[in-house]
Amino acid sequence: MIDTVSTTTTHTWTWQGFPICYQTQGNSGPAVVLVHGFGASWGHWRKNIPVIAQNARVYAIDLIGFGGSAKPTPGVEMNYTFETWGKQIADFCKEVVGGAAFLVGNSIGCIVVMQAAVDYPDIAKQVALINCSLRMLHERKRIHMPWYRSFGASVVQQLLGVRWMAQLFFRQIANPKAVRKILLQAYKHPEAVTDELVDMLISPAFDSGAVDVFAAFTRYSSGPLPEDLLPILPCPAIMLWGTDDPWEPFDLGRELANYPQVQKFIPLEGVGHCPQDEAPELVNPILQDWILQQSAY
Repeated sequence: MIDTVSTTTTHTWTWQGFPICYQTQGNSGPAVVLVHGFGASWGHWRKNIPVIAQNARVYAIDLIGFGGSAKPTPGVEMNYTFETWGKQIADFCKEVVGGAAFLVGNSIGCIVVMQAAVDYPDIAKQVALINCSLRMLHERKRIHMPWYRSFGASVVQQLLGVRWMAQLFFRQIANPKAVRKILLQAYKHPEAVTDELVDMLISPAFDSGAVDVFAAFTRYSSGPLPEDLLPILPCPAIMLWGTDDPWEPFDLGRELANYPQVQKFIPLEGVGHCPQDEAPELVNPILQDWILQQSAY
């Protein structure tokens, strides 16, 4: 069993005046930056960091607004957009990593690493996209929805713009029972939904500003789609996709492999939305081989 506590070091990096939490492990080899999905944190990579760090310098960062990082007021102190997070990753590579890195994302973290690579090509060697968010509630995708689904999503987003309603809704989902239920939908293997995982996702919900960040991102229906970024991606990409993802349909994900920038599309059979945590025994060897092979060039 890998000890992910004693071998992983917690650090704080100040970005635009706000504390950012990140973890690092590994003293030699190429740099790898891991970027989590919505509502998660560096801990979602706890089963991957020690393995990848055997041959690389690994950094797992909490995006601003999530995990142990600061949660400044949306629209006042910080705009929670993919351009903002892309700049955060780029500045992190320049100031902390010390140069270009392999960028690995899960869910919305995939959009973040692609945005970083597009806006700051010098910081990205290549990208790995694990169950990329398709942003199904994006304003440009709603026109293809049944009217009642599009209308319902719009109403919910408007309601979340009312602070007391956002707080009420947040309280309904920011508890262990609700989080476990959500995870059991996202994960194909229920044994992977542990108390450790639930606690890890719940803890930041009690931070000051967490409700406002949640509401701001839930209402964010503009910005880039993966099909906007992939054609202009300045570096190669590989895609990994859990075939049983209930949120980001596998067949739609496979269509993204048609872009020339995608060198490989790797199905992960019988796995849900977060393969790096649910099936690290599948994901880790793929990422290790990818990093070693591409570093050899």
